[in-house]
Amino acid sequence: MIKKLEEYDHITMLIAIVLTCFGVVMVYSASSVMADKRFHDGFFFLKKQGIFAIAGFLVMFIAMKIDYHAWKHLAVPSLLLCMVLLALVLIPGIGGKVGGSSRWIKLPGFNLQPSEMAKLSLIFYMAYSLDKKQDKVKSLTSGFIPYMIVLMFLIALMILQPDLGGALTMLAVAVVMLFSAGTRVVYIISMIPLALPFLLYKLSTGYHKGRIDAYLDPWSDPTGKGFQIIQSWLAFGTGGIGGQGLGEGKQKLFYLPEAHTDFILAVVGEELGFLGVAVIIAIFFLLVQRAIKISIAAPDDFGRFLALGIAVLIGIEATVNMGVVTGLLPTKGLALPFISYGGSSLITTLFSVGVLLNISSGLNISSPGQKGLK
Repeated sequence: MIKKLEEYDHITMLIAIVLTCFGVVMVYSASSVMADKRFHDGFFFLKKQGIFAIAGFLVMFIAMKIDYHAWKHLAVPSLLLCMVLLALVLIPGIGGKVGGSSRWIKLPGFNLQPSEMAKLSLIFYMAYSLDKKQDKVKSLTSGFIPYMIVLMFLIALMILQPDLGGALTMLAVAVVMLFSAGTRVVYIISMIPLALPFLLYKLSTGYHKGRIDAYLDPWSDPTGKGFQIIQSWLAFGTGGIGGQGLGEGKQKLFYLPEAHTDFILAVVGEELGFLGVAVIIAIFFLLVQRAIKISIAAPDDFGRFLALGIAVLIGIEATVNMGVVTGLLPTKGLALPFISYGGSSLITTLFSVGVLLNISSGLNISSPGQKGLK
C-alpha cells in the first residue's frame, strides 16, 4: 500500500532536502572560478551537482516508498556486487586513477565510486544477518568471526585503492552494529591488538606518513604537505564570526585544493563564518539524533539495525570530514555528506535517507516502539 507523505518523519526529510540544496549552492560558490579556468564554463560543477541532486531526490523518493523489509532479499547480492566493483577499480583501463588512488570506475559522463555503495551494502548485510541470528550473536564462531571475514575482505579491497579512511569508516560502523546487537565486548576489544600493528605500519609508510607529518606539524612544509590544511585554517580565520558573504571567499581562488569536494566546509567557514559552520554542525547532529530515534522506535530488529547503521555512517563521515578540515584529524579522503561535490556520495546518501524514511513511516518517534502518526 502506498503511504501518504504525512506518515514519514518530516524532520529527517526536511534536513536531507535542505543540506542537499545548500550543498549545490556551495559547490557552485567553491568551484565556479576553477571550472571557468579548466572547462571554460563556470557552471560546469553546478550543472553536474544539480543533476546528481535531482537523481538523488528521485532515488530517495523511490526508496521511501519501498517497504524496507524488501532489502533483506538484496542484502547478500548487493554486498557481493560491491565486492566485485571494488575489485574492478583496481584493473587498469576500468578503474579511474585520481591523485594516486584508484577509487572510481570510469563511465560515460560519470565516475562511479563503489566504496560509497559498499559502505551501505555492508550495513544492509549486517542488519539482515544480525536480525537472522540474534540467538547466535554472542558466539565467537557464528556471531563474530563470519562478520570479521567479510569485513576484512572489504577492508583489504579498500586499502588496495588505497582508501584507508573509507576502510576505517566501515570498521567503525561494523563495530557499533555488532556492539548494539549484543556481541561480547571481549571479542570487539580483541580486534585492537590484531589491527593495531597493521594500522601503525600503514600510517608510518608511504603517503600516509606524509599526512601524519602534515597533521603533527603542517608548518614544517607549508608549501607542500601542510599546504592544504594551512589554507583551510586561513579560510576559517578569514571568515571570522559572520563570514565574508556568500560567494565572496578568496581561498577557493586556486589557494585551497579540493575546495568543492573534501574541503568544502572551509569555504562555508570563510563565506558564512563560525555561525554558518555551527548551524551545519547542529543540523547534522539533529539528523543523526533523529535517525537514532527512528532506530529505537523501529518495530523489528532488522529496522533497528538498519537505521542505526545509517545513523552511524552519516555521523562518522560528517564528523571525520569536519575534523580533517579543521585540522583535528589527519587528512582523509572522506566527503561531507550531502554537501561535497560528487554523485556517488550524494546519491547513495540520499538513498540511505529514503530507506530511513521508510522505516520511520507510521512510527511515533517520541514514544519508541509504538505505531501511530507523529
